[in-house]
Amino acid sequence: MNRQRGRRIEENIFKVLMVAAALTIIAVFLAILGSIAMKGLPAMSWEMITQTPKGGYYLGKEGGILNAIVGSLILAVGATLLAALIGIPVVLYMNIYRKKNSLFVNAIRTSFDVMWGIPSIVYGAFGFSVMIFFGMQASLLAGIIIVSLVIFPVISRTVDEVIQLIPKGLIDASYSLGATRYETAFKIITRQAYPGILTALLIAFGRAIGDAAAVLFTTGYTDAIPTSLFQAAATLPLAIFFQLGTPIPEVQARAYASAFILTIIILLISILARVITRKFSRFKI
Repeated sequence: MNRQRGRRIEENIFKVLMVAAALTIIAVFLAILGSIAMKGLPAMSWEMITQTPKGGYYLGKEGGILNAIVGSLILAVGATLLAALIGIPVVLYMNIYRKKNSLFVNAIRTSFDVMWGIPSIVYGAFGFSVMIFFGMQASLLAGIIIVSLVIFPVISRTVDEVIQLIPKGLIDASYSLGATRYETAFKIITRQAYPGILTALLIAFGRAIGDAAAVLFTTGYTDAIPTSLFQAAATLPLAIFFQLGTPIPEVQARAYASAFILTIIILLISILARVITRKFSRFKI
């Protein structure tokens, strides 16, 4: 009886701690979102979303942040696709062509974990050093490459965990029916893991569109919408940074409006990822 009573008390204590932690996280999120909304919504306008900066925009005159919105979307989409084109085949090779728990595969997973933990400013500094060495200028292409390095471990590690959840019997059944490793990888494994792959891509996209440090020295900044990968491009995080750096209250309010737009985009991506995860919580053939 005393043991059971002690276990109940312990369980109740941990329940209270978990509920308190969950409520704290929700409260912090609502506080951040509410603060940004209160300061940014008064400065929000249709012109701000549909126009590029005019002359003197950062002095409080007319214009908008369409250049930053378009630049962020192009950068995030390009980086996500590039990281996926490299990361997913690597993960399939690890799980199909190599033993899952071999020293080589574990070394790759450790490398993914280390890359995941490296601050994005380090990637930005690395990219900037390479650009200086080759005499390159800041451009959308350079930003896409560097940001893809930032989100590459996110996609790779997430997809790797999803693939490891696929029953080994399904893979053995594919081999027993005469399927090659290539057919098993791209017709069986990817079909079973595509909900997790989509979730990984959405998470990586949210990370890419909100990153500022990696693009600070590589992508540059411009008031125009880029028409080429070799042109500089504006992004929402840098637009927020530059607008907050001015002493003009109207421009600072626009920075909070830009932050609100960026937050809403990331929030929608997170919700979409949760919906996909819940809808395809079980693997289907």
